[in-house]
Amino acid sequence: MRGNGLREWANMKCDVIVLGAGMVGISSAIQLLDRGKSVTLVDRRGPAEETSFGNAGLIQSEAVMPYVFPRDPSILIGAAFGLRTDARVRWAALPRIAKALLSYAKAGTTVSARKTAMANVPILERVRADHEGFMQRAGAMHHMKEGGYVRLFRNGVDLEAAAAVDEAVKAEFGVEYDVWDGRRLAAEEPNLTRQMAGAIHFGTPGRVDDPGAVGAAYAKLFETSGGAFRRGDARSLTKTPEGWTVTTEAGAVSAPEVVVALGPWSGEVLNPLGVRPPLFVKRGYHMHYKASGNASLNHLLFDGDNGYALCPMARGIRITTGAEFASRDDPSNYDQLTKAEAQARTFFPLGERIDPEPWRGARPCLPDLLPAVGPVPGQTGLFVNFGHQHLGFTMGPTTGLLLAQMMTGEDTFTDPSPYRIDRF
Repeated sequence: MRGNGLREWANMKCDVIVLGAGMVGISSAIQLLDRGKSVTLVDRRGPAEETSFGNAGLIQSEAVMPYVFPRDPSILIGAAFGLRTDARVRWAALPRIAKALLSYAKAGTTVSARKTAMANVPILERVRADHEGFMQRAGAMHHMKEGGYVRLFRNGVDLEAAAAVDEAVKAEFGVEYDVWDGRRLAAEEPNLTRQMAGAIHFGTPGRVDDPGAVGAAYAKLFETSGGAFRRGDARSLTKTPEGWTVTTEAGAVSAPEVVVALGPWSGEVLNPLGVRPPLFVKRGYHMHYKASGNASLNHLLFDGDNGYALCPMARGIRITTGAEFASRDDPSNYDQLTKAEAQARTFFPLGERIDPEPWRGARPCLPDLLPAVGPVPGQTGLFVNFGHQHLGFTMGPTTGLLLAQMMTGEDTFTDPSPYRIDRF
């Protein structure tokens, strides 16, 4: 059914409906299309315009260890009272998010973190290759930049402590890194305006200079390969005797199988079906800046002391913040971004803001910080691919591959059981 243009879709029926046109949904749709399925991708907005648009642009092949709930009392106090830039809690949201935070905290043990790391390895070891395969087909390789990223430190004691942790991760999982002293860091980033103790450099992750443009290029690849994109409300999903139907602006679309890849909105479709995953969000913000004078960044810089990133992008230098624990749709609070900007200006000559206002997004998380990928037990033809936390852009093509392999009966590249939705 592929490649016949509008005539193919006149009856508004297909093999699979994919709900959600972020990086995970687009990638799932392409992988299914590549395996002979006719696919309709449905979203209320254009492709890659939500969470997939606003990240740091990293393809984090090194991110084996999860961002577990902190145990340090000073971190917890700082996050609770708005004193930190890496994490903060919205007090007004606590009654609504307390249960989710408790489940996240319970999953933050050393044993649980190592279990998550083991499940991350088979996905992360192929994420860059899977992205590059899509980029080459989509004509988007010009967005890929080399050099990985750098985590910098002001204090030598903190640098040594972080390097010890990374050495343990390297020993167990093979994640490569280099330690740069202050002189090496200054040579690599000559526009820094203060002396740093040094940095940890991860050279293997990929980086793109416009995540939204990459997502849009993948969506175009999907459509030129025979897929159909429709604007519609995923909450209109209805079970029928033949499968599933969703309403779009072009009319109803029906298919025997449907994939929920709606990121932080996945619960709105799944909950009415009696499927209630313990989904919560970590919100984040970004803003673009000009650089003063002729200053430039050669690498993405992560402030290891304060938990935000400076990202060289096509539009300018993007600051992406750490995590804000709040309800998904709470009003924006830009204080975290303001503090990150102030910190960044102490070591890099940022110029004026470019965007009219900061962007805000929500990272979809499950307590163990592993995505849910695969069939929903007891719901014939219903599949999921969501909950990638900070790694949705990174993992999209690869978890899309895993899902497509399961849905088409192929041998999967790894055991899918750690990602099953009913593991909670």
